[in-house]
Amino acid sequence: MTTRILVTGGAGFIGSHHVRTLLGPTGPDDVAVTVLDRLTYAGNPANLDAVRAHSAFAFVQGDICDRELVEDLMARHDEVVHFAAESHVDRSIDDSTDFVRTNVLGTHTLLDAALRHGVRTFVHVSTDEVYGSIDTGAWTEHSPVLPNSPYSASKASSDLLALSYHRTHGLDVRVTRCSNNYGPHQYPEKVVPLFVTNLLDGLKVPLYGDGANVRDWLHVDDHVHGIELVRAKGRPGEVYNIGGGTELTNKELTGLLLDACGAGWERVEHVADRKGHDRRYSLDWTKIRDELGYRPRTDFTTGLAATVDWYRDHRDWWEPLKTDPGNTA
Repeated sequence: MTTRILVTGGAGFIGSHHVRTLLGPTGPDDVAVTVLDRLTYAGNPANLDAVRAHSAFAFVQGDICDRELVEDLMARHDEVVHFAAESHVDRSIDDSTDFVRTNVLGTHTLLDAALRHGVRTFVHVSTDEVYGSIDTGAWTEHSPVLPNSPYSASKASSDLLALSYHRTHGLDVRVTRCSNNYGPHQYPEKVVPLFVTNLLDGLKVPLYGDGANVRDWLHVDDHVHGIELVRAKGRPGEVYNIGGGTELTNKELTGLLLDACGAGWERVEHVADRKGHDRRYSLDWTKIRDELGYRPRTDFTTGLAATVDWYRDHRDWWEPLKTDPGNTA
């Protein structure tokens, strides 16, 4: 029997990769996928070109806050994988209105409709940023959420809403929290594609503060692999951290990107640090490893080189999007 999956935000970077995986040669056999995406600046229809002609694919342009539309879609689907979100920290600092609307109210609209229509599984995709900053060690799924930016606060709020629908109503909600993603098709406001595309164009790249902020890096393919394990085998009401296993300072990452693009440190412009900039993120992903068998499969050196090559070979994809090269992740 075919499982009908609604993927919100499926024209974005991670969501579209998930859709291409579901409907690709290594995906499950009996699934049909509907993408719901508002096509804001970060949603790109070209990200779905590879599956557009697939008989099991459908696309709906719309807003997750549109209650009537969401009700109609939920009535026709068995599972939800919820990616749709405003996700850029700098934009949330400038104006958090859209973040609260989409990330909180939009998630509430989806959860309400999923409950009414008896959706079987609701996978809520979140971020390590909800935990805040950690000096040493790593967060487990039992660590408290202590968000520091309007973006991460809106995601933490949506996490808690989602989990409350399991605890109060029994809705099968499963939450994933990932570390920093990289890979092809990522909108060039995030640090890896921003730096790569700037360097390929002979421009400078902005490095915040002293560059000592630490992030764990996760290839989008590994992230989607983890999400699929949670969707297929995860436990209702549980949170699963999905990590990449490669911690780097922003300065170390910058050096790797400079080398990959054949550029030197004279191309780096040091800029004032972001407000409330979290110093270090680190996820303990023992739970998803032990319960579901997850392990990152993409070596970081190989994955980063392939990502740089993709942007080098796909100028037609990213050049039209380069309207604000001053933003960083």
